[in-house]
Amino acid sequence: MSVPDLPGVLSADDIRATVASIAAEQEESGAIPWYAGGQLDPWDHVEAAMALDVGGEPARAEAAYDWLRRTQRADGSWASRYERGVVADATAETNHAAYLAVGCWHHFLCTGDEGFLARMWPTVRVALDFVTAHQGAGGEIWWAAGDEVALLTGSSSIHQALRCAVAIADLVGDPQPDWELAADLLAQAIRQRPAAFADKGRFSMDWYYPVLGGAVRGVAGRSRIEQRWDEFVVPGRGARCVADRPWVTGAETCELALALDTVGDREAAAELVAAMQHLREPDGSYWTGLVLTDGVRWPVERTTWTAAAVVLAVDALHAAHPRSEIFRTPGIAEEVAANRSR
Repeated sequence: MSVPDLPGVLSADDIRATVASIAAEQEESGAIPWYAGGQLDPWDHVEAAMALDVGGEPARAEAAYDWLRRTQRADGSWASRYERGVVADATAETNHAAYLAVGCWHHFLCTGDEGFLARMWPTVRVALDFVTAHQGAGGEIWWAAGDEVALLTGSSSIHQALRCAVAIADLVGDPQPDWELAADLLAQAIRQRPAAFADKGRFSMDWYYPVLGGAVRGVAGRSRIEQRWDEFVVPGRGARCVADRPWVTGAETCELALALDTVGDREAAAELVAAMQHLREPDGSYWTGLVLTDGVRWPVERTTWTAAAVVLAVDALHAAHPRSEIFRTPGIAEEVAANRSR
């Protein structure tokens, strides 16, 4: 399996080093914490597993998904935070449960392993049933069990997850039309009912995630990105996490690059990935962010999910494998996967 590069910015060997930095933090159980001895959340765990696949480590990625299969709770959810294998926050977040489908579909696109999908299907099914059980009448999805508040970033990510889950369901021969309807209603809420979501407009993720998650694309997607570009993007440094704070973060910068790629602005996307390389260490790992006013790295941590975001952004821009379509054009990815399975 080829490892991607971004000419003039990151070589394939650079990406291998970054993937190795993620693999070095993976525990024997398959769990991937933020850093050695640190916390784990299911969403970032999946993101790191996806990067392992891109870097040619499918067995490690599969071990990460098996960890989720073993630790899933009866209702289909996971705890929102684990520390050293112990539940530290039992909150059941819908976004965390949903992202498994993105990771499993990505692993299939990487490997063509239908047996993997068959083994993971019961876990995916109960996870997405948990998610859709928390959808409001207007299409929005509550951020967590027991709290009827919808978050735009989380719901946008869930939209992508539902599309991937539908693809998995079709491939394993157990179609889920209710999930398709849930995704359509959710997309409509994201596009037409902004008041349905809690006001988190200070955060860059609320700005670009409707584009990244696929609910807003084309002219509308480009317009959304343009409207707040100057608020969030710091030339030569990356993207702010919060509009009114002098703090750029690597993961948000690379996710914004992924969003730009989905609307066809690959040049700006590549420039963003290049801009955040000041966060890279020689071993290929990445610091989470930088405070612009004093040049201090903060938090003082190198996170697997930041490294993973870099790998996924480079892979999308490399665009040489069906897996790179998972953010850009899921329909094409589904078609390619279907052809591979015949």
